[in-house]
Amino acid sequence: MSSKGDRRDSRIYAIIAVFILIVIIFAVVFGSNQLKSAYVPDEYLLIDGWSENPEDRDSGSRLFGLEKWCSLTYEIEGNYPAYFTVTTIKTLVIMNENELEDETIETIENAMQQGVIINKSTEFTGERTLKNNHKTKYIIYDGEDIAKNPSEKVKVIGEVWNCGNSGTSIICIGVAQVTDNANNNSKENTANWDKIIKDELGSINGLPGKNGLIYNVKCHD
Repeated sequence: MSSKGDRRDSRIYAIIAVFILIVIIFAVVFGSNQLKSAYVPDEYLLIDGWSENPEDRDSGSRLFGLEKWCSLTYEIEGNYPAYFTVTTIKTLVIMNENELEDETIETIENAMQQGVIINKSTEFTGERTLKNNHKTKYIIYDGEDIAKNPSEKVKVIGEVWNCGNSGTSIICIGVAQVTDNANNNSKENTANWDKIIKDELGSINGLPGKNGLIYNVKCHD
């Protein structure tokens, strides 16, 4: 009788041990999957009148919290309004570059549902290195905001990279109006567009500058 009782006790102990192991694994996995959102430091926003719109903050998760994302939006108003979003994504296995590029193109194409028409024949792609030393890939389009009357010309950029330090993937989307047809000014003004894309080498527009928004995104300490 004692041998049967011992076997039964052993099974109980084994079940308890497995349960404890599962709890520990889940604690480690969830604990290591904390998301810290990438952002633009205030010092690069305020000097040119940009600010974050807290009402447009967005976040979510799926797969029981194993995949998380957070999005911050910065904007500037006036005759040539523009906005810029930084989306941080954390998954158990960091996204590869192809997945990031597909996600970025999909995000840009979603803008078409909000009245922005992308001229795909103007597509321009490239790579550069940001202040945080991450090498990125970007895609740029000219477009038109037909939601406005009269319509306005816009420029759009999507830029992506993986941050190994934080284990996150970053997607940046910038849209800037460059005409002011509402005031009969069709001449392009790219000041806010330049603010989004500038870097120290002038990699994209040939105009060097240290205060570009994407260039100064902070995604790790």
